[in-house]
Amino acid sequence: MNIRRLLLDVDKMVSRPSLIELAKAISDVSGVEALNIVVSEIDIETMDLDVTIEGNNLDYDKIVEAIETAGAVVHSLDEIVVGSKILERAISRRT
Repeated sequence: MNIRRLLLDVDKMVSRPSLIELAKAISDVSGVEALNIVVSEIDIETMDLDVTIEGNNLDYDKIVEAIETAGAVVHSLDEIVVGSKILERAISRRT
């Protein structure tokens, strides 16, 4: 299965790892071509992050391992795109 995009809900401590350290850890995983980290919430001790990763034949388990080794935690997998191309989310037109 060719995983092309993952959107992960990730938590980390405010102090460590830095966003740069986390981005480096993820980008070092084979298949990762691009990633985006957005801080969605911050409190006194933790930061909630939306991490979008794109590439070819992404290895979910290795990405989670890299995130955990860096010192953060994956809370959920919120989006996965699989196939020979990236398919954008379709908006439902229900009334």
